[in-house]
Amino acid sequence: MAMAHQQVFLFACAIALLASSSMFSAEVIEHSFHVQNHTISRLCGRQVISAVNGSLPGPTLHVREGDTLVVHVFNKLPYDLSIHWHGVFQLLSGWADGPEFATQCAIRPGNSYTYRFNLTAQEGTLWWHAHVSWLRATVHGALIIRPKRGRAYPFPKPYREVPILLGEWWNANVVDVENEGLASGAAPNNSNAYTINGQPGDLYPCSSSKTYKLIVKQGKTYLLRIINAALNNQLFFKIANHNMKVVAVDAAYTNPYITDVVVVAPGQTTDVLLTANQAPSAYYMAANPYVSVAGVPFDNTTTTGIIVYEGAKSSTPKMPILPAFNDTTTAHKFFTNLTGLVTGPFWIPPPRQVDEHMFITIGLGLLACGKTGNATCGGPNGQIFGASMNNASFQLPTKMSMLEAFFNNVKRIYTTDFPNQPPLKFDYTNPNNSFNPSIIMTTKSTKVKKLKYNATVEIVMQNTALIGVENHPIHLHGFNFHVLAQGFGNYDPTIDKKKFNLFNPQERNTIAVPVGGWAVVRFRANNPGVWLMHCHLDVHLPWGLATAFVVENGPTPSTKLPPPPQDLPKC
Repeated sequence: MAMAHQQVFLFACAIALLASSSMFSAEVIEHSFHVQNHTISRLCGRQVISAVNGSLPGPTLHVREGDTLVVHVFNKLPYDLSIHWHGVFQLLSGWADGPEFATQCAIRPGNSYTYRFNLTAQEGTLWWHAHVSWLRATVHGALIIRPKRGRAYPFPKPYREVPILLGEWWNANVVDVENEGLASGAAPNNSNAYTINGQPGDLYPCSSSKTYKLIVKQGKTYLLRIINAALNNQLFFKIANHNMKVVAVDAAYTNPYITDVVVVAPGQTTDVLLTANQAPSAYYMAANPYVSVAGVPFDNTTTTGIIVYEGAKSSTPKMPILPAFNDTTTAHKFFTNLTGLVTGPFWIPPPRQVDEHMFITIGLGLLACGKTGNATCGGPNGQIFGASMNNASFQLPTKMSMLEAFFNNVKRIYTTDFPNQPPLKFDYTNPNNSFNPSIIMTTKSTKVKKLKYNATVEIVMQNTALIGVENHPIHLHGFNFHVLAQGFGNYDPTIDKKKFNLFNPQERNTIAVPVGGWAVVRFRANNPGVWLMHCHLDVHLPWGLATAFVVENGPTPSTKLPPPPQDLPKC
């Protein structure tokens, strides 16, 4: 009997230990975001911006894989607001994804809303940002997901981890900048500066005293979590005299890739290991734009931060040689040399069988003047700038969110006739078609693509030369996709299918589709709900370069979208 009691006692202790271990392995992490106007000094002047908790960038959120994140958002702005958790899967928590009129209605001025979701099967660097208007120019911050306690990174533990947020700055109210552009029918004004962790850096006027500085110890390795939070520009990033080792992109581990330059499109993140192995001194980190479209004005400036070795004598920092703004060769080399880490903790091979084949043309276009309500029509040929996928220029509904319409089976909020193919086949990347009147015009609609639960989807994203040949960063909400291949010119299935990497393709949530080229991605639609796919250049999203996937519910309770939170904002 004594032995039996002892065994029961030991079993009970073991159960208690497991329960305790489980309890401490996942936590509820809680934050409050007070979003309001805040006046700061930049570029020799004072500017009112929208900011979270009075800071630019906003607070960095630290969680571990498996944790639940709870964020109370108090909208003290004069504008509508919602927050998107960029790259978070939101598995069965699509109500928390955030984009206005896609998964929720906006948080009205003076109101609040609490986002609650789990961080499951993801590790690495993601970020959060406003998903209404151009507010994300200043309403953004890092979201860092570390491994569960007891599980290590698949690379040597760094001495320190440092978020590096690359941003864009206007000497103006960014909501006014966007509205002025939309009202005129032309492109909005370009930014006045780029920033590193909110500061423009030494090369801009009145900025040197607050340039971002990172103090490093000789011989130590640092994990830089690079986020491109800029609205409209892809960026080259370099550090003078130092190489970097890429170990993850978009919170998905990669095979280590050594490079002296990193390229990040808006929305993308890149984790690099930096070893302080140079002579003790000061070195600039710097970022400048990668602009692939020709003949269009842009912000051709450079932002800097400074890496200073401990004990280094005061000196002028060494400057890296940055790529030319139109160095597509360097950008393409970087993007195509990344591969997925098949031994990573959450690696899933790309699906081999495909249920839905889609060929989607992406690019700019024109909307007919007089049919959009604009007071002026300042685009080419006296029309309004538009953008489209498969010649459907997407517009969000205004009566209710698409996710609410999906859940309640409400008709006439969207239609499910987004085409799998463009309505017209043409020489997509031929510049002679840039202003071809028979193909350049588009119309507004809210067309989405319906997918069965667990269907596998392959998308050929084909850039076009309409208006101008350009690299477009396309972001998919709710999923990662495998990047099977990318290249230039018109996609040729006979030739280009042979280039597919089905062994260790990189995983991303945002793909920079090459200028005048194409990319092929594949994903499994195992997350019911409504998920935007759109260009992450904010100048192009209001123009309509987007669509959405409506993923049907699965067959079991654990594969169905749960009801919305009772306090979900209403339209």
